[in-house]
Amino acid sequence: MGRHEALAAVEDTGDLARVLAARFDGAPAEEVIAAAREQFADGLALVSSFGAESAVLLHLAARVDPALPVLFIDTGKLFPATLRYRDTLVERFGLRDVRVLKPSVEDLQAEDPTGALWMRDTDACCDIRKVRPLARAVAGLDAWISGRKRFQASSRSNIPLFEADGPRVKVNPLADWDPGDLRAYMQAHDLPAHPLVAEGYPSIGCMPCTSPVAEGEDPRAGRWRGGEKTECGIHFPLPQENENGAGI
Repeated sequence: MGRHEALAAVEDTGDLARVLAARFDGAPAEEVIAAAREQFADGLALVSSFGAESAVLLHLAARVDPALPVLFIDTGKLFPATLRYRDTLVERFGLRDVRVLKPSVEDLQAEDPTGALWMRDTDACCDIRKVRPLARAVAGLDAWISGRKRFQASSRSNIPLFEADGPRVKVNPLADWDPGDLRAYMQAHDLPAHPLVAEGYPSIGCMPCTSPVAEGEDPRAGRWRGGEKTECGIHFPLPQENENGAGI
């Protein structure tokens, strides 16, 4: 798909990601998004949870191109407030291509017919409701944009602006942003906050597996509280694509 002429000779995904990461090191997030849009054209999409910090990335992307595809995973277990917030941001930013991804009926009937899988196996629940739907959606893409940030968790402390993601490139325009940067951008552009943030939810996922966070706790402490799980799996490898995976 879309390849900027200056980088057309870079065939290896890892090499391309490293070249882009070096070229745009220190560049503003909006410039990184614009570069990704130019580089990958129709082979690019943005993945958003429409969660606590999503407004910033979505606003930046809309300034670059409101027609950029936005992939939203509706697991069937989200807070109603998240769905309302999604609709608010879509209208406010003029997003023209929001694609709602849902778990397949066949997967739910076979593996979670009662909807209670999350109670006994959160990894399997996330796999059915998040990982598989997103895997199907990004299968034809060259790259996708993530809202991950280094401060969010120790597992994210070294993420680059561009990284190899199996056969794709993952773009992390906000990698080096901190909470102060996010607050300042939200205030400067008068962006609406997710309503659950004021209720103590700095990181918002599915309703059954998300709880409020106390002052001083890790922002993601309320996700799968009481277990060792820290990620839903969409940023982990997909072994069916290649031996090293394609961390979607």
